[in-house]
Amino acid sequence: MKTNSHFAHYALILLGLTLAGSHSVQANPHEYLLDNGLKLIVKEDHRSPVVIHHIWYKVGSMDETNGTTGVAHALEHMMFKGTAEVPPGEFSRRIAAVGGRENAFTSRDYTAYYQQLHQRHLPMAMALESDRMSHLLLTEEEFSKEIQVVMEERRLRTDDQPRSLLYEKMIATAFQTHPYRRPVIGWMNDLEHMQVSDNQEWYNRWYAPNNAVLVVVGDVDPENVLALTKQHYGKANARPLPGIAERKPQAEPPQVGIKRLRVKAPAKLPYLLMGYKAPTLSDPQNEWEPYALEILAGVLDGHASARLNRALVREARIAISVGAGYSAIARGPGMFYFDGTPSEDKTIDELEQSIRAEISQIVESGITAAELARVKAQVVAAHVYQLDSMFSQAMQIGRLESAGLSHRDADTILKGLQAVQAKQVQEVAKKYLIDDFLTVATLDPQPLTGATSTRPDTTQLRH
Repeated sequence: MKTNSHFAHYALILLGLTLAGSHSVQANPHEYLLDNGLKLIVKEDHRSPVVIHHIWYKVGSMDETNGTTGVAHALEHMMFKGTAEVPPGEFSRRIAAVGGRENAFTSRDYTAYYQQLHQRHLPMAMALESDRMSHLLLTEEEFSKEIQVVMEERRLRTDDQPRSLLYEKMIATAFQTHPYRRPVIGWMNDLEHMQVSDNQEWYNRWYAPNNAVLVVVGDVDPENVLALTKQHYGKANARPLPGIAERKPQAEPPQVGIKRLRVKAPAKLPYLLMGYKAPTLSDPQNEWEPYALEILAGVLDGHASARLNRALVREARIAISVGAGYSAIARGPGMFYFDGTPSEDKTIDELEQSIRAEISQIVESGITAAELARVKAQVVAAHVYQLDSMFSQAMQIGRLESAGLSHRDADTILKGLQAVQAKQVQEVAKKYLIDDFLTVATLDPQPLTGATSTRPDTTQLRH
């Protein structure tokens, strides 16, 4: 499965599902809280006899400390290595035997596991997933093999991918103290010295029902799902979680000037990456700036007629490709990104200045009514399209919940985007797209040694 990039236009991904605002059992989705603290959210979708079963743990790489970076992702791998009841490899074998799909993913903010299968096999998926929530067996033998897989994943996805490497080093430069500066996959030196005990400690600390959200979407009856959840997950014991003193917010200090870095790596073409620090969404009901930033990203990118593609690729031919992106949904600080590859007869500096010129034009003159209407129409279209995918519905619910928001905020977010005015888009461009918030990273291509180039990944998958 392809991983998600910061350069996707998340406004069109995260806002596709309107959720009911009522807390009653008649609402769809249906929300329940077990005695052990596990939150269950069930979304009925009876169009096909399929069910999506997701368990989201509210812990990711931002909760790691120096010396053990990558442990959240390493444990994700180890979660498939068995329990007393389910030997290594048996979890995946059983899911595949009934025609199902399963995988897992780790991000800065959360770690999640899923199965997609026929609805009659939901009890099996719950039995397997709840078993490893409480009874995972971590052995030195299995860990010593799997950590080699993790290190190879880092080599293939970051060290040998020039754009991914550039992104990693850019983030480590942009953030001075916030744990977002550390890569999800972990630093290689930390992986080389990681112990199975690091994984055990992480599992004991964070993998508890009171730190998890179970999301079930599909052809199900909510009350039956609740009964199954109590039967399987209800056996897990709640555990004390790290308190406020141990889980400090680690607010990023103000940046006081532009940061620049150049990375040498084997590549065919140069590449430019620009990131402006920007806020993320914490109060969907009362904030408007994150919504305006989402609209701004849509004006600049996300469509053939968007400003950057039209002006810099098709008209001026400054760039082969150019884009912008922003995500309002995160536990930590956000960034507004620009990236691009200059045309053969153009330089990185010329591309940067051209992007800056497009920013200045919006700061000085704003956006048009037609541009605003187009982006809002895209948001509404995505709202409709996402209903076609049970998996996308489950992903949206889990992401909102894991970011400290609620699945009920989806309606509020959609309305917030639709309420954005053109002058607000101009205001956020003027306020946040400034040098004091900017980090610029450039890829200096070196002779190729077999490396390939892809967009940077921010989420690492098991497969």
